[in-house]
This record gives sequence, C-alpha cells and structure tokens, in this order.
Amino acid sequence: MASTSTSQVVPASPAHVWRLIGGFGSLPDWIPTIPDCVLLEGGRVRRLTTSQGEVVVERLLAFDAQQRSYSYTLDASPFPVTGYLSTLRVHEVPGAKDAAEVQWSGRFVPQGVEDDDVIALFTGIYRDGLDGLLKALSG
Repeated sequence: MASTSTSQVVPASPAHVWRLIGGFGSLPDWIPTIPDCVLLEGGRVRRLTTSQGEVVVERLLAFDAQQRSYSYTLDASPFPVTGYLSTLRVHEVPGAKDAAEVQWSGRFVPQGVEDDDVIALFTGIYRDGLDGLLKALSG
C-alpha cells in the first residue's frame, strides 16, 4: 500500500473554508480542472468530469461536519490503483482565526505501475486542487 498527503494554509477561517469545500459536490467551485460534478445516490456518490473529459466516480464513506472532514473511495476512474481511500480535512491554525490548514491525503494500492509514479500522480492532483482552493479564496 502506498500513500501521500499534502496540505495548504489558506487565508480564511476554517468555517469559511468548510462552507466552500465541505459539500461532497463542491469540487467545481474550487478546482478548475473539475468543471462538472453530478451527485447520485442521494449525494453519497459523485460523478466528476475532468477538463480532459475523463470520468471519475467517488463514493462518500464518512462525513463529519463538526470535525470538518470527509473520506471517500473510488468506484471508477482512469487511475491505476485499487483500495483507494482519501480524506479531505480542514484544521484550525493555532493563533490565527482567519487562517485554516487544508489537508488532503490518500492511500491506495498501485496496479501495474511503480508506487512512486502513483504517489506523484495523487500528490500532484491534491496539490493542484489546493492551489485551486487558494485561488478561489483569493479571487
């Protein structure tokens, strides 16, 4: 099993950040490379379409609004992995009421590729997503 995690401190309160990213269908609001998200099965499944036309289907496993986190798995994707589990969290930054740390992590079993290649793939996806969040909050 391989894993990766990335985080970004953003200039907004944790409550404000969670309002933007906490909805399972909110990715198009803050990630430019995900222009379309359709919620299915009562909001527990999201069907994402990337700007390249790829389709990713993710299933919500856990949601905790009080802790500002949710976890999800992949039902279908172009990614060479199995056993994927990812978590998105918003943390308080001690002493900074107008800042939040957003952490995006995942673990998975690479299939037919080197661990380092898939780690780099998901690290890049998470980092690009958090860069999009920073731009959404700044714009």
